Amino acid sequence: MQKIALIVAGGKGERMNTSIPKQFLLLHSKPILMHTLKQFSHFKEIVLVLPPFQFEYWKELCNSYNFTQKHTLVAGGETRFHSVKNGLVRIADNTIVAIHDGVRPLTSTKLINNLVAKSKNGIGVIPIIPVKDSYRKVENGESIQIDRNNLFRVQTPQCFISNDIKKAYTQKYLSIFTDDATVFEANGGKINTVLGEEKNLKITTEKDLKIIEIL
Repeated sequence: MQKIALIVAGGKGERMNTSIPKQFLLLHSKPILMHTLKQFSHFKEIVLVLPPFQFEYWKELCNSYNFTQKHTLVAGGETRFHSVKNGLVRIADNTIVAIHDGVRPLTSTKLINNLVAKSKNGIGVIPIIPVKDSYRKVENGESIQIDRNNLFRVQTPQCFISNDIKKAYTQKYLSIFTDDATVFEANGGKINTVLGEEKNLKITTEKDLKIIEIL
């Protein structure tokens, strides 16, 4: 089955304290987003979702950095949900689609291939990492310990059979849809998990970028 990557990059860089959207910030002398796309260079196709007003800037960056990785641009929407939905329109049926955050540039080929290999009809596959901190829930003035042995951080890429995830994204948007797995489950799909990678960080803050630079 053919593999297609759907890369979503709609960040504005507000928590990075920069006017440049975080996906365009430099990581080892090259925009972060270019590193991310390269991780999927072995896929049949890459669909990149950006806010439409960033199209020309991205094309200028590709020219400036001689970035020739083939990909298709799609206009994003109001939320991540709507951006993914727009991108899925360009994804062929009966393919495996890996939906990934544009600012996770260190995802390994090994992890990507492991997720793809476990994808099947009716089942989505996502990477997770066990949490290490202690957690407490504070509600109505009461502090309650939460067992961290059952808690995991969710990463991307998240892999699905395209027909299944397209159908899931016909649902009405809800605020509980924090990732593609929650959308898929709300439509009756089942989620399987694999162990993710500690280095598969999402760049959200200046600190994240410094850590990624070291890694």
